[in-house]
Amino acid sequence: MNELLQCSKCFIKINKYEKQLNKSFYCNDELVDFIVFTCTEGFAYDRRARVCVDIDECRTVPDACRGDMQCVNQNGGYLCIPRGLYSQPTYPRGGEGGGGGGAGRSQATYPDTSLGFPEPDPYPLQPPPAPPVAPSYPVVSRSAPCLLGYTLAEDGTCHDMDECETDSHQCNPTQVCINTAGGYTCSCTEGYWLVGGQCQDIDECRYGYCQQLCANVPGSYSCSCNPGFLLNPDSRTCQDVDECEDNPCAHGCFNTYGSYMCSCEEGFELASDGTTCNDLDECGFSEFLCQHRCVNTPGSFQCHCPAGYYLYEDGRSCEDINECETGNNTCTTAQVCFNFQGGYTCLDLLKCDPPYVELSDNQCMCSAENPACRDRPFTILYRHMDLSSGRSVPADIFQMQATTRYPGAFYIFQIKGPGNEGREFYMRQTSNVSATLVLSRPIKGPRELVLDLEMVTVNNVINFRGSSIIRLTIYVSEHPY
Repeated sequence: MNELLQCSKCFIKINKYEKQLNKSFYCNDELVDFIVFTCTEGFAYDRRARVCVDIDECRTVPDACRGDMQCVNQNGGYLCIPRGLYSQPTYPRGGEGGGGGGAGRSQATYPDTSLGFPEPDPYPLQPPPAPPVAPSYPVVSRSAPCLLGYTLAEDGTCHDMDECETDSHQCNPTQVCINTAGGYTCSCTEGYWLVGGQCQDIDECRYGYCQQLCANVPGSYSCSCNPGFLLNPDSRTCQDVDECEDNPCAHGCFNTYGSYMCSCEEGFELASDGTTCNDLDECGFSEFLCQHRCVNTPGSFQCHCPAGYYLYEDGRSCEDINECETGNNTCTTAQVCFNFQGGYTCLDLLKCDPPYVELSDNQCMCSAENPACRDRPFTILYRHMDLSSGRSVPADIFQMQATTRYPGAFYIFQIKGPGNEGREFYMRQTSNVSATLVLSRPIKGPRELVLDLEMVTVNNVINFRGSSIIRLTIYVSEHPY
C-alpha cells in the first residue's frame, strides 16, 4: 500500500529509483525511495522542529578568532572583532522575570531565506513551533557595527572610508595614496620607484630609451636628435632629414646620413662655407695651358692667338695664317708675297745695284773682269726666313756650304756687316766646305734683321782669294706663346 507524503522542493533532494526499491513513496506525483533534508552553509536542520537553525561557530569551531579578537556569532556566520567593542545582553533565567523556572535559555531558530522565498512547513498537520527566544550570542554594539576601514552611513550601512581624501593615511610626502576597499596603499607615480621607503626618480636615459640624445627630467625623460635628424612621432627614434630638398647648395647636393655634401660643376671649386662654388682660374695653374694667351671664363677658360694666327682644333695651339696662300694680302702683281709666322711681307722684284748684274731672280753677280768688282763679293744670293720669338737657344737656324770646290782651296765662314750688333748669332763651321748659323741669344719680335753670311775662298796654290755672300733677311715674328 502506497504512502502519500507532502514534499518540499526547497529542502529535499530526491533520488529517483524505479526498479531497486522494495517500498515506494509518492511525493508530488513522483516515485522516490527516500527524502534527505539539506540547509545552506551556516545552518543545520532540526528534525524535531523541522526547520534550519543557525550554527554557533564560536562554540563549535576551535580558536575561531585568535589574539585579542572576540568571536561574535552571526546569523549564518560569525565575526572576529576587538574585545570591548561589543556588549553582552542579559537574558531571563529560571525564577527571574516572568519566565518559567529552570528552563534556561532556549535555542534560537532562524529560517533559511537564502532561496528568496518562505519555506513551507513539510508537516502542516503538526502544531507550529514555539516562537524564537533571544539569541544566545552577544549582540554587537551599535557604536561599532563596521569593520576597520569602513564607516557607518546614515542608512545604517557600512561605507568604505577614503583615507586618502581624509588625509588619514601614513604615506610619506614622496608617495601617492591610493584608496582601496577597507584600506589604502602607498605607491610611487610613473617615473619613480620605491627605494628605502622613498620614491626616487628613474633615470630612463640609462636604459637606452632614446635612439640618440636623452635628457632625464624628474619623473620622465626627453629624447632629441642630432643635427640632420628629426624626432619621429614615437618621441624616441630619429629619422634622417633630406637637406637637399631645401636646395642648400649652389650647384649639386648629395644627401648623407645626418648631413649632406655640396659639389660643384667642372671649372668651379667648393668655397670655405661648404655650399657656394667659386670659379677656378685655370689660367693661373700653368703658363703652358695655352700656346699664346689664356683668358679665364666662369667655369672654364679660352685660348687666344695673336694677329696672324688662328686657334687650332685642340683649342690651345696657335697656327700661322698663310696670307700668301689664302690671298688675304696686299701684295701687287709686281711683288712676291712672303709668308712668315704671324704675318707676311711683299717683296719687290730683285734689282741688282751696279756694278752687279742680275744672274737669276734672286742672285746678283759682279764679274772679275770688271775693275769695279775688285775687292767685292763675287756673288750675292738673296734669301728670306722667319724666326719665332722665344725660340730656345742655342739653335741651328741656317746652313751654308760651298757649291764649287777647288784643289788646294779652303773656306772661311763669317758674319759680315751690320745686323748682328747684339751678337745674337754666330757661325759655326761644321766641315771644310760648310758652316751653320747659330742663334745664341733669345730674340724678340716683331723684328726684321738682315745678315750678310760671307764664305771666303782661299787658294794659296794659285794665290786666289775671293768671297760670296748670302744676304739673309730674317723676319722675327711675335711670340705666339
